Amino acid sequence: MILIYFSLWVIFNGRVTLEILTAGVLISILLDVFVKKILKLNLTAAAFLKFLKLLPDILIYAVVLLIEIIKANLAITKIVFAHEILVEPCLVKFKTPLKTHAARVALANSITLTPGTVTVSLENDEFLVHALNRDIAEGLQGSLFEKLLRRMERKVNA
Repeated sequence: MILIYFSLWVIFNGRVTLEILTAGVLISILLDVFVKKILKLNLTAAAFLKFLKLLPDILIYAVVLLIEIIKANLAITKIVFAHEILVEPCLVKFKTPLKTHAARVALANSITLTPGTVTVSLENDEFLVHALNRDIAEGLQGSLFEKLLRRMERKVNA
């Protein structure tokens, strides 16, 4: 992994000088020690290849998340500028078919990042979400986020 860190250092730096190479070697070694000892992650070449395999799905997920954030912002703006108050706050409880903790946390964070919703709790496979109104709350279970995360889970386990 030190070689990968060093390669990224050189690529992102854009220049190759003795100082940059020396700093790159030191930072790469320190980063590797930090990741293994402090974060207790053992990043192997196989794990890196799995990440590369998931990278297109991660990018698609990021684009979908950005689009959903924009759509939710427009919906919230419409509510704010309405002549009458259209807010009917509600708590919605639903279960997800996602198997991994990482996918569930990603879903919880995606829900919270989308304006008008906040993930209140996540216990095992059960979510409790606060929504500004019922229309926003209806699309939570079986959302596109959930489908994309399930696809990523299947790819990781394949």
